[in-house]
Amino acid sequence: MDKDKIDKKDHILDVAERVFSEMGFDGSSTRMISGEAGVNMAMLNYYFGSKEGLFLAVIERKITSFQNILQILGNDESISSWAKIESYIDIYGERVVNHNCFQKLLYQELTMNRRTELAETIRNMLMKSVSELFRIIQEGIDNGEFRKDTDMQMVVSTLYGTKNFILNTPLMSSTMLGYDIQDEKVLEEQFKPRIKKYLKTLLKAYLVNETIMS
Repeated sequence: MDKDKIDKKDHILDVAERVFSEMGFDGSSTRMISGEAGVNMAMLNYYFGSKEGLFLAVIERKITSFQNILQILGNDESISSWAKIESYIDIYGERVVNHNCFQKLLYQELTMNRRTELAETIRNMLMKSVSELFRIIQEGIDNGEFRKDTDMQMVVSTLYGTKNFILNTPLMSSTMLGYDIQDEKVLEEQFKPRIKKYLKTLLKAYLVNETIMS
């Protein structure tokens, strides 16, 4: 595919991501997206086939790049298991803030709890990333760096759940935190370093074997 086609396809995906996050999957249409992207319906259908195909392409573009980073991190034998978790939190914290639009999109669909082929496909994509994180945690358990009784599922729930509560309940979290969580500058300068520091402190206290720390 030549560069012009790649650029056009990425432009459509950028617009679709924004529209889906603002309107939800059900409230969006390919006609709406093609109009905002400045392309005709024939081009959109040629690239993506349907609204479902376009939606999955938006999800897959972001998730695949994240999974590749996680695989490289997980396979790095030069650093400790805890260093991998720290790096994971840094990467995750950056993506949560820099791709907040996409995070809202994911949250909207996941909270629908729909048993459809589309929902199952999205879940399976996301579980690949979760599996990479499980692999890092299991490595730490096996080498004695992390506690043997580590509850991996609850660690992942804590990591993702903290972000979901704060970013997806802005009225509540803004009041609680004392600043507007929907302000991009606040997200970058205050929330990003705060959530990284908090998650590292919390997970280190829970994960790391006390004999290693002493």
